[in-house]
Amino acid sequence: MIVVQKAMEKSHLYHVDEFGIKNYNYGFIGFISLILFLSLNLSLGYITYQAEVGLEYSPVQNYSDAIWLMVMSSTTIGFGDVYPITFIGRASVFIMFILGIGILGGMGAVFVNKIFGFADTNIKNRELRKQNAHIIEQNTKITEKLNKLEQQIDNLIKRAD
Repeated sequence: MIVVQKAMEKSHLYHVDEFGIKNYNYGFIGFISLILFLSLNLSLGYITYQAEVGLEYSPVQNYSDAIWLMVMSSTTIGFGDVYPITFIGRASVFIMFILGIGILGGMGAVFVNKIFGFADTNIKNRELRKQNAHIIEQNTKITEKLNKLEQQIDNLIKRAD
């Protein structure tokens, strides 16, 4: 488990601060998501284009039609002007539906969280943990001083007796 955690930290997806809070690198995650999204669109578009090219009734006439189909599939818009008629083309669109929606949804969540900070409780937790650590440190010092005072009072009482 520790090996996996160290490997994840080395991947720059997140780092763990001194309070054990995972701080995600949203810029890196967003960049990787964008590259993955573009790669899926281009590769699945190419597969769809190869499956559909040359078919008489296929609306996919060129590679740009296939890319358009993948983008419309990943965003769930699907205008219906371009659609696959082969099994391979339909399977590619299905894969793009599943993966594209997930990637775009994740990228949207990262964007909204970064811009508006709706779910960013890490900063609040970090502040509270620092305050708690400071309070505990003060309480420890006060306890030590009270113990010394009790000892001095005990010594004074023993001398008075």
